Amino acid sequence: MTDTDNAAGISGARLVTSSRVSRRRDRRKAEIVLTATGLLAEHGYQGMSLEDVAERTDIAKATLYHYFVSKDALVAAVLEALTVAINTRLEARLDQVREQPYTEQLTALIGEQVRILTVESPEVAMVFSWPRRWPEGFDEIIKGSRRRHDAIFREVVVAGLAAGEFDCPDADVALQCLHGVLNQSSLWLRPNLSEQRSEELRELVVTTALRLFARTAGPERI
Repeated sequence: MTDTDNAAGISGARLVTSSRVSRRRDRRKAEIVLTATGLLAEHGYQGMSLEDVAERTDIAKATLYHYFVSKDALVAAVLEALTVAINTRLEARLDQVREQPYTEQLTALIGEQVRILTVESPEVAMVFSWPRRWPEGFDEIIKGSRRRHDAIFREVVVAGLAAGEFDCPDADVALQCLHGVLNQSSLWLRPNLSEQRSEELRELVVTTALRLFARTAGPERI
């Protein structure tokens, strides 16, 4: 074996080791973000502490700073992760119905959003339900997150209006009302309801929300 072969082997081993370290770091970082999400949902920004995050993830607080330089950096990572996760879900659902009428597309989006907020990821609604308790530095982050989320619904609404499927005096007002309805649904669709009753209420939310846009109430079931 030549010196060149030895050098290549050493370099390859370093790359493998570096890759493993990077993956381990990414997993740990994701675990920290997940833990912080739960605490943020429970207590809001003011009530969340890095000490609690460190304790729940079973690491020293000093170690936590190797991943996030501050509480604000960690919270910003939580908001970005939630935004990406929910928007990815919505876009995937929309892709499934792209060839259908715009009313069906909007129905699918609303139904998916309600399911996310009330069944699968209620922490999303809890995190974003503390609008007046964020430090000033988070204003643009929150607004940017909401704009990215709104854009998915807005695309369908604008196209539906242009196609004559929807009929609302002002798309901006209707979209604001829609987001308000969806966010509030997470507050009154409680876990103590039976699954049948919860499903009935989710469907009612969808058909009622559609009346903000559609000429008809939309499909009876989603």
